This record gives sequence, structure tokens and C-alpha cells, in this order.
Amino acid sequence: MYEQKPWLKFYQHVPHTINYPRVTMYEALEQTAREKPDDIAYDFLGYTSTYRQFMAEIDQCADALAALGLRKGERITISMPTSPQGIICFYAANKLGAVSSMIHPLSTAKEIEFYLNVAKSRFVLTLDAFYGKFKEVQNTTPLTTLILARIPDYLNLFKRIGFNLTKSRLIPKVPEDPIIRWWAALMKGKYAKTPKAQMNTDDLAVILYSGGTTGVPKGIMLSNMNFISEGKQVSEWGNLSGASSVLAILPIFHGFGLGVCVNACFMGGGKSILVPIFTPETVADLIRSKKPSFVIGVPTLFDALSRNPKMQKADLSCLLATFSGADSLPRPVKERFETMVKKQGGHVQLLEGYGLTEAVTAIMATPIGCYREGSIGVPFPDMLAKVVQLGTNDEAPIGEEGEICVSGPAVMMGYLDSPQETADTLKQHSDGRIWLHTGDIGTMDADGFFYFRLRQKRMIKSSGMNVYPAQVEDLLYKHPQVRDACVVGVPDEAQVQAVKAFVVLKNPADASPELEKELINYCRDQLIKWSCPRSIEFRSELPKTLVGKVAYNVLEKEELTKLKAEGKYVGN
Repeated sequence: MYEQKPWLKFYQHVPHTINYPRVTMYEALEQTAREKPDDIAYDFLGYTSTYRQFMAEIDQCADALAALGLRKGERITISMPTSPQGIICFYAANKLGAVSSMIHPLSTAKEIEFYLNVAKSRFVLTLDAFYGKFKEVQNTTPLTTLILARIPDYLNLFKRIGFNLTKSRLIPKVPEDPIIRWWAALMKGKYAKTPKAQMNTDDLAVILYSGGTTGVPKGIMLSNMNFISEGKQVSEWGNLSGASSVLAILPIFHGFGLGVCVNACFMGGGKSILVPIFTPETVADLIRSKKPSFVIGVPTLFDALSRNPKMQKADLSCLLATFSGADSLPRPVKERFETMVKKQGGHVQLLEGYGLTEAVTAIMATPIGCYREGSIGVPFPDMLAKVVQLGTNDEAPIGEEGEICVSGPAVMMGYLDSPQETADTLKQHSDGRIWLHTGDIGTMDADGFFYFRLRQKRMIKSSGMNVYPAQVEDLLYKHPQVRDACVVGVPDEAQVQAVKAFVVLKNPADASPELEKELINYCRDQLIKWSCPRSIEFRSELPKTLVGKVAYNVLEKEELTKLKAEGKYVGN
């Protein structure tokens, strides 16, 4: 087995294998709380909760949810920023044997309708600010109980007054509505004590969403063991403990945010510093005041931090490691961030990792002190990875490009209600193992370090978020003035890739800056903002392949050529 895992010699303190408790996520967290009851579990804008208090909050929430009628096997949609309510409800639902369906809190009404119907979700937790969008789809979804939280629920008096004087006035008043239950009242109520549900470690526990291979969002079914194993692997990799703290910048609807910044931290008994809204200023303030051990994020985050004046004054000697994932890390971003950290007393490199929602999130990373140019690192304990020749299950020679495949306890159960797509993605190889075909092209060197090249699936990564061109194109095609459309990702210093649409109009004479703005706003009305084009270029026709398909790669190359001529792009 060692010969199949050449990367083991780079593990340093990390164990080669881990003994995973065959329990639920609630029970795994319960174990941490027994071992470290007085350690801080999370810090939310100054509000802190020990592991003992955290478990009490979870138990109270579970009792309240049970009283509302949430039962084992049902789905509850959690549409929250990274906040105490979101994570308390996540583990409370798990105690009841219910399944948490995690969605972006800024989802549009049409997206919410889709997610609630796919998950068959009667229960929802969201913020009061988003009441209107959920009410709009009540009659076309299974929604019967809408639990509303407020950001000030966990703020101290001073911050609560500040919030109420500023942002609270911008939130529409929520009317009386029989479907509403208020979080604050539920957490103060008296309920019958609810025992833990009889739930297996391999049972479905969480639904996260990705585009799958078709561009249509797919529910990714993840078990208790998927989250526990990935959490334990990350915890051992980073040597997380009660003395460690992780800045949880990434949102909890995202596998990276939920799996690494929250769950993995709790598996190791560390402190998760919850960041509800990301701005470079907010994060810089938290790094200065909270002194986290680990900062984990996407390239655009580190780029923004390296440019932030407050970071130029912060003591960064607290940092034990910084990891970038969810997107390729441009070399200039890495160098700028590391230079800034060194000037401010830190001694860490910005290392890359790799993962995908189909395996919760991160499943490999660069070992600390073992940076290799362009590498996404080596697999975590108990995870196997290999590169296979395209369209086959046959392993490619060392250094040869092919599809990255992974196997191990973090690999998903499958896609929700999509047996064919599951079969196309999870395949049994000749070794008898189930391998996840990632759709990502890469290579492996002789030491077992992997290198990401490109996505086989046509996907755009904008600010660390997945954008599916087919979804945006489908919407543009529905506009009465649009005849043809193609959406591509254009290199962008701020977002890594910016979304650009090329549009052919039914009447070319209609092309104008006003129509460009109208089409962008049309997209914003129905798509989450990450997916909306930043710009639209009108064309008389789109380039086609020999078989008549739109040649999107031709448009991508044209944009690269244009950016190079303008001196705005220096890549290959």
C-alpha cells in the first residue's frame, strides 16, 4: 500500500491513517464537548460559547425543532450566513436524524423554489431580511414552517444598538404570518427533552449543491461519515486543538466553509471565529483582534487582504498556516500575500489545497514546509488519488495529464435523485474501490504531489464560487431580444475569473449600452449575483465548431489575446 501512496513520506506529524468514530456528527461533537467542555467552540463578533454551552444550545434547538414537528429523515433548509443560528441548527437537525439542506442566503426566489422542491423541505431557517423571497414561493413548495433569525440575536448590547440604528432600518418589517417562528423565542421556550435519533454513521446527513456535469444544480448527498472523516483529516493535517483557532470566512452553504472552517475545527476541539459578512476591512480587523492560527480562503480573499491598509499594521506572528482553495492560486497573489505577512512578523507560506463538494471539500493540501510550484498538494490520510487516462479507468503514467480521481471515506453517497449522473461519476475500478471521477484534469509527480490543470466540465470560478455557463445562457436565451448567447470566464485580477456574455440579438440594430445594462439586470433578477455577467458584448454571430456548436474556447482565446495586447494578462 505504501508504494501506492508515495506522498506518505511527507506527512511529518500527520498519521497515515485515522480511527474514525462510527457515530453521527452530533455525537462526534458531543465527544469533543466531553473532552473540552470549557474551551471556546465559537466566537461571533465578540459573543463566545464554550463547548458545554454550545451543546446546550444545540439540545435546546433540537427540542424546539422536534416540538415544531421536524422528524428523522426530513429535510430542513438552512439559508444563513456563517452565524451561531446556522451552525446550532445544523447539529440540532443531525441530533434528530434530519437532513440539513444548505443554500446560499442570497439565493433568488426562483432558486429557492428549486432548492425547496428538490430537497422536499417543509422547514426553513433564514434571516428576517429574506422573509419576502421565501413567502413568495410558499404556495409552489412544501414550505410550512419558516424560522426567522436576526443578526442581533447574538450581539452584545452595544453592537445590537449599532445594528438597529443602521442596518436594521433597511430590513422590511415582517408581517404577522402563521408560518413564522422566531429563533430568539424558540431558544427561550420550554419543550420536552428529545432523545438522539437512531441514526447510522453512513446515513444521509447533509445536502450541498453543485452543478454536476450538466450545469443544472445537483444535490450532493453527504453522510455523517463523510463529514466526520473529512473533518478529522483536516484536523490532523493542521494539528487543530484547543489552542488553535480558524477564521471561518467562507460561508456555511459552501463545503469549504462548513466542512473545514466549522466542522473540522470542532472535530479537533479548536475555536471557529465566525465571519457573517466578508469585507477585507472586517477580516483585517478580526485578524488583528482575534489573532487566528489559521486563515483559509479563496485566492480573491488573500489578494484583498494583501492590499488592505489595516493588514499592513497587524501583528501576523499568530499565523500557523494559511491555505488557499476552491480556485487556482495565481502566483502574484501568493507572492504579494507572503511578502505582506513577512513584513508583519509572520512566517507562513500561502499553500494550496484541492477539494470538491462531492467529497465534502478539501481532500488534499500541500504539507506545511513542502511547497512545490503549482502543486495542489498530496492526499489527506485515508484518501487515495490518482490520474487516469481520459475516458478510461486506467491510471496514466507519472507526469501525464489525465482526469483526477479520488477514493476514500469523504467521497459522497451520490447525487440526489440522479442515479445516472451518480453512476457516471462514482465508478468501481479494477481494485474493487469506488472512485470519484472529478472531471478535473491534472498530473501527479513521482512523489505523489498533484497538479491541477483545468476543469473538464465547463465551469467558471468567480470569487471562489461555481458559475455554470449553461445556466446563464439558458436564461439569456429566454429574453425576447436574444437570438444566441455564449458565456465565458475572463481572467480578472479581483475575481480570478469574471463572467462575460457574448450575445447575438434578433435585431442587431437594438445593440446599445442601455440594452447591455437591461440584460445584466435581467440576469440579476433571476440568478445569484456571482453568476451574472459583468459585461456583455454584442456580436453579429458566434464562432461555431465543425458540428455547429458554439466554440466558446475561441471566444476565451480572443479575450486572452485582447487582455495581453492591453497588458492586463501575463499568463500562458
